[in-house]
Amino acid sequence: MIVFLIFAGLILLLLTGMPIFAALGLMATSILLLAEGSISSMADTVYAHLDKPVLTTIPLFVFMAQVMIRAKVIDDLYEMAHTVVGHIRGGLGVATVMSCTIFAAISGSSVATALSIGSSAIPQMKRFGYAERDALGVIAAGGTLGILIPPSGPMILYAIVSEVSIGALFLAGIIPGLLMALMFSIYCVAQATWRKDMNAPAWAGWREVSSAFKRSVWAVMAPPVVMGGIYFGVFTASEAAAAGSVYAMLVARFVYKKLSLKDLYDSAYSTMQTSMMVFMIIAGAGLFGHAITIIRLPVGVTEAVTQMGLGQMEFILVVMAMIFVMGMFLESIAIILITTPILMPTLVQLGIDPVWYGILLMINLELAMITPPVGMNLFVIKGITDAPLSEVVKGASPFVMLLIVALAVLAIFPQLALWLPHTAGFGL
Repeated sequence: MIVFLIFAGLILLLLTGMPIFAALGLMATSILLLAEGSISSMADTVYAHLDKPVLTTIPLFVFMAQVMIRAKVIDDLYEMAHTVVGHIRGGLGVATVMSCTIFAAISGSSVATALSIGSSAIPQMKRFGYAERDALGVIAAGGTLGILIPPSGPMILYAIVSEVSIGALFLAGIIPGLLMALMFSIYCVAQATWRKDMNAPAWAGWREVSSAFKRSVWAVMAPPVVMGGIYFGVFTASEAAAAGSVYAMLVARFVYKKLSLKDLYDSAYSTMQTSMMVFMIIAGAGLFGHAITIIRLPVGVTEAVTQMGLGQMEFILVVMAMIFVMGMFLESIAIILITTPILMPTLVQLGIDPVWYGILLMINLELAMITPPVGMNLFVIKGITDAPLSEVVKGASPFVMLLIVALAVLAIFPQLALWLPHTAGFGL
């Protein structure tokens, strides 16, 4: 009953439009006042949660993305993908998925990926015969890869709240992320083959392919620089973020020659705004986690699950179904911050790998980005095209099914997520 009341209270506060950090903080304050009659522990709790070196990854990765976006690398990325595969039937869809995959590994944001790629790709896809609905769906779904492919903002937030290694999570997201990109690409080819009314541009030739790759190679190399350093033990996650930021500035200034002092200032300012918002949310999440621990709510949930006799897979199925429903109404960040502190002790009790669970959670949050009524990517695509929301939803619906299939595959074969981090020495 207490769990229901807390969930209901949080959801009601969020539905009023209250900021996430304020809703979490207000709920935590209420719980502490009722349980202890005092809020004297709040300051120490906030300090303890913000006094962590790993938090430096957030502004550094955001800054890396801001610099790369202002350097206009997205134009070269899409042009390269279009040149390589655009001539095959459904190739423009595949090129769009490829561009989303690479840009997701730069921006770490689903919304930024959908917005940036969509602005370039949608007009091209429509020009070569893609139905508007299909083009909108590919962009909306491709943008969700920003949640799973590292560096991912929601992944970093989950790692901080759950105290799981960010490096392990980053590596765990690579194979599932690429698998999903492959599934999306296969669907684009199959759809184009079935419809037979999508035209494809002529093959550009090897010279143009080589030229396009040379123009985009610096952007394509950004993800390997970051993730390769983590995999081979050269960088910690924080050091990888710093290396990525330096790489982005060098490429933007000396290769693209587009990083002016104003661009640098604007990138830093946007980074500050985004980072402060995230830090406020982390502070609110810390307070919420502290408050529910005081009233022994996680322990109660663990005991209830134990008494029900749920095994690992049964528990995962119940939780994933619950999060899927929550994703229709709440933002991804809110879902992470509400559920993780409550569920983490139960995960440990049942012997569920928190890295594996984290990747399952990220895929479910991808579903939340394209399921109405509060699918953020749906509204982003509508905003940049003025298409009816119903058309965007219909275009994205096949990809909802693909994501559900991907979630099931990863639940059955956890090594798809765990092999890379185990190979790199995490969790051994």
